Amino acid sequence: MSNWLPISLLLFSFAAADLPKLPLLPASERNASGTFSSGESIAILPLLFADPDAQTGNPQQPAASKNSNLTEPSKLALIRYVSGEFAKVRKPIPGGKEGFILYTDKPLNQEYLDRVVSTHGAAINTGDNAQVTKLEFREHTIVVDINGGGRPKRNWRDRIQVNMGGPSQVPQSTTTTTQEQGPAGFQPGAGGTLYIQFPKNIPDISPDDLKNILSPFLDFAKERSAAVHWIDTLPPETKKAITERHAILGMDKEEVVAAMGKPDRKVRERDAEGYDTEDWIYGHPPDKTVFVHFRGDKVSSIKQYPQ
Repeated sequence: MSNWLPISLLLFSFAAADLPKLPLLPASERNASGTFSSGESIAILPLLFADPDAQTGNPQQPAASKNSNLTEPSKLALIRYVSGEFAKVRKPIPGGKEGFILYTDKPLNQEYLDRVVSTHGAAINTGDNAQVTKLEFREHTIVVDINGGGRPKRNWRDRIQVNMGGPSQVPQSTTTTTQEQGPAGFQPGAGGTLYIQFPKNIPDISPDDLKNILSPFLDFAKERSAAVHWIDTLPPETKKAITERHAILGMDKEEVVAAMGKPDRKVRERDAEGYDTEDWIYGHPPDKTVFVHFRGDKVSSIKQYPQ
């Protein structure tokens, strides 16, 4: 008889393993009286793994979308479909490198705008035709240059100095002062700059979203696309490529800008045959990236990664 107790315990343990797992019952679903109705599931273990915020009445907020911040493909789309576009000016745009800050979470401060225009002058007046000539992306800000922008721009070559002569001679220096040129007819630094300020990081917005944010200053609806002012004069294959927003061999730089917008980066080199070459890079690896290679002023090759 002494062996029955261990055997009984062993059989009970095997039987318990086959019992169905009972769901844990949240406290909010129990009866207020502390009793349970017939057929109600009863939690046989404490809520050890329950969300602590749920127990305190502060349910955790759902995780933010992975694409809540601006992605590289979206940035490329903004450059393609907003940079280079024409618009009709609704409000005067101040000149100078300070420009005007447009807060996305606040209404336009007309009094502040009037004060800035009075201090720095209006680079572009109400009713004028204007063109978005450059977009620059920072952590919380999109910088929008209009008609060349209000910030004088210098090329990276400005900082290159070539010293000649030996150590005992007074060094002579040569400095290149070439400025980055914008579209024809616009002098860099002679236009205006809008700083679109977001309360947090730049969200994943579309070209139409950006145009809507700029709508207090710019009306894109009344102006045709930047490409259509002269597109009818181009060969049919070039016209088709611009309409479909991609580059083809033989395009010049102006046609590529009309098709794809301004590139994210440019790399200038000289090949083995002595020709000046330039790569326009759209996108950032490992995201979709397009390399448009110019030999002289014409596109000589186009590569896309990944294929």
